[in-house]
Amino acid sequence: MKFVSFAALLATASAFTTSPAAFTTQSTNVGGSVNNIFADNSAHRTRKSTIVMDGKANAIRDRITSVKNTRKITMAMKLVAAAKVRRAQDAVLATRPFSETLQSVFGGLISRLGGEAMDLPLLTQREVKKVTLLVITGDRGLCGGYNSFMIKKAEKRFAELKEQGVECDMILVGKKGIAYFNRRGYPIRKEFETGQNPDSKQALSIAEEILNTYLSGETDAVELLYTKFVSLIASTPSVRTLVPFSASEISQKGDEVFQLTSTDGQFGIEREELEAAEPQDFPNDMIFEQDPIQIVNSILPLYLNGQILRTLQESVASELAARMQSMQSASDNAGSLAKELSMEYNRARQAAVTQEILEIVAGATALE
Repeated sequence: MKFVSFAALLATASAFTTSPAAFTTQSTNVGGSVNNIFADNSAHRTRKSTIVMDGKANAIRDRITSVKNTRKITMAMKLVAAAKVRRAQDAVLATRPFSETLQSVFGGLISRLGGEAMDLPLLTQREVKKVTLLVITGDRGLCGGYNSFMIKKAEKRFAELKEQGVECDMILVGKKGIAYFNRRGYPIRKEFETGQNPDSKQALSIAEEILNTYLSGETDAVELLYTKFVSLIASTPSVRTLVPFSASEISQKGDEVFQLTSTDGQFGIEREELEAAEPQDFPNDMIFEQDPIQIVNSILPLYLNGQILRTLQESVASELAARMQSMQSASDNAGSLAKELSMEYNRARQAAVTQEILEIVAGATALE
């Protein structure tokens, strides 16, 4: 009886070796000899293992699969955002020649006219009794704190103007800002929705609303609140006066261009500082078909349209960069979680195998 128990224990132990074989569907006869058992041992090494685990190990395994699938999705979203950042930067570069020409012509005309151009409505500073805030947010989430930072900045600026006794209303661009400020009852003049590819048509509709509001006297100043693109990991909510214009700022303001690059699979940013365009030289004996003041007055709406388009493009680039960073963090967290779950899964599987061995040994001992 002891001999048979030892033979059964030996056959069971061979199933838990590091070889591909583990549990089998065949069993050795109780009355078999030891020689037959050792002769059949080579057959165990060629059979596939069938690991039996409890519900906890299976649940962990399913969760590992789910986490890995989530990581694939977040990595794909990061790459999609990177491709859109490149497209947004290409759009900014495409508008540079027009902006430079407009700045050059404007600077030349201002130099030619001297102080005469300061009487234009869009260049005239007046007493500020009411301010309109142009707030640019995103249409989608999953971009970290991009939208929340901009909304908090707008709320803070609105409260500051109210404390100073200045009336204030808003022009909102982006679904996130529209939904937030509508729910809280803020005074909203106009709402606009923009996608991931802002174009001149969208910028023109916003510029027309601003010009109509300012020239009709309904507001005394328009302030622009947008997210300034700094790098792939940093964006700054910024505030600046959009209307009325400053002639010196238009003719002397430089520009920055960012270019997304990749090295060894890692994304980076190349920054290029661009100086202001040189004012175009208009000789004193040059005769204009139209009055130069009228030309300046017609250039200013074009300049406003270009500034809004550039701001929309920069805001989209900031949103996409924030989404890239957010998805990268989510992918890293998913990888760490999958590693921890794998260790927990292995411990659970080892515990199940050990428990089965103990049960078999206990059963063999009971037969003695």
